[in-house]
Amino acid sequence: MRSALRSVLMLTLFLALVTAAHAQIPLPSGTILPVSLDTSMNTARLHAGESIRATVMQNVPGTPVRRGSRVYGQILRVDAPHGGPVRLVFTFSSVQPHRSKQRIPLTASLRAVASFNAVEDAQVPTEMASRGLNPENWTTQQIGGEMVYRGGGPVARGDVTVGKPTPYGVLVVPRVQHSQPCRGVIGQNRKPQALWLFSSDACGVFGLESVRLQHAGRTQPNGEFVLTSPKGRIELGSGTGMLLRVLGS
Repeated sequence: MRSALRSVLMLTLFLALVTAAHAQIPLPSGTILPVSLDTSMNTARLHAGESIRATVMQNVPGTPVRRGSRVYGQILRVDAPHGGPVRLVFTFSSVQPHRSKQRIPLTASLRAVASFNAVEDAQVPTEMASRGLNPENWTTQQIGGEMVYRGGGPVARGDVTVGKPTPYGVLVVPRVQHSQPCRGVIGQNRKPQALWLFSSDACGVFGLESVRLQHAGRTQPNGEFVLTSPKGRIELGSGTGMLLRVLGS
């Protein structure tokens, strides 16, 4: 009896140590985390210090971060003068792998942000004929314009294959959009990344009228994102899509 109890205790301790060690694995620089906001952000009601949260929408290759993992952050500053330009500063500082109690510290830049409507549109088949098919065979258009041909086809921009579909998203190598400041491959991280509903060169703001990404967090202050609007308010509803890119963890 004592031997059996000792074995159970040792196994429990071993699993706990493995889980803790696994959760502390640093995320490789350049890794992209595709997330959907759980917390609405409206500058008419936000205050500095409020917590925000997002959910990872696709398994992230080569990491313990799976679909359903949580990313945690905070509102850093809200400037919303009546009738004047609006400025929202926020950050994401940790990721909690799915079914883990541990959080991995995170410093990331914001590659792209898309409205709830843009996210919804990217999940609708482009042809009426596809609507009668199983969703695994739909053809859809990514945020940024690339096409996803499910059911054995590629992810493509025109005639050029840029990646492949996977459950809940796509795997592509990030590409440069020359009219935007986003980078393609970073350092030696040339592996295909999980971009969910975004094109390989998706960069900046999609579907959020008059909102501009003033600071993406790539430079000092690292990890801090600044969205601006010339007037009114900035509102990011629950379901807003984002691509976070790891600078360090």
